[in-house]
Amino acid sequence: MVDPALRPGWPAQLAWGPVELHPPRRRDAEEWSRVRIANEAWLAPWEPTAPGPWAARHTPSTYRAMRRAVLRRASMGMSLPFVLRVEGRLAGQVTIDNVVRGALRSGNLGYWIDRSVAGRGMASLAVAMVCDHAFGPARLHRLQADIRPENAPSRGLVQRLGFRHEGLLRRYLDIDGDWRDHDTFALLAEDVPGTVLARWRSGVPR
Repeated sequence: MVDPALRPGWPAQLAWGPVELHPPRRRDAEEWSRVRIANEAWLAPWEPTAPGPWAARHTPSTYRAMRRAVLRRASMGMSLPFVLRVEGRLAGQVTIDNVVRGALRSGNLGYWIDRSVAGRGMASLAVAMVCDHAFGPARLHRLQADIRPENAPSRGLVQRLGFRHEGLLRRYLDIDGDWRDHDTFALLAEDVPGTVLARWRSGVPR
């Protein structure tokens, strides 16, 4: 049994307006599979390279295996994995992974959203909520987001929430069949006065 003090802020459920974030649940398997398969063209260019056809990699059994793995990491304080729901419907995921404690207190931000709800500010809202949770109950100091230069919507999302561009990571990750450059962005706990959610709720365009 892992000492709960080693995984502050977990488990957790977050909610604001139409958005709910909760740990991956076993009963989400069928819905997750349907959403992921329907979004192949939307998501595949930004996903890690993997063998086999998309549909075969997004079955309910794949979800259950993924869930076991991410919850194991969460129980050890290495990850904060959330399923995103918009108006009650599964619409994506937001994860703080590769959490490091000690003097660094950092994590890597990743997210995806169903194309049918994109453009409504829901991804920005969900990411803002998770950032506030990471800086608050989870007691992290730095969040890093690594994004392909071609992914303008994702770059815009993190910049609107206050993330700052810190550099280019050359041929950093094996994505969609090749080694891809990534821009790296970071947000520190002290970068946004108040909360990230307050920034989202302000007049900042989203």
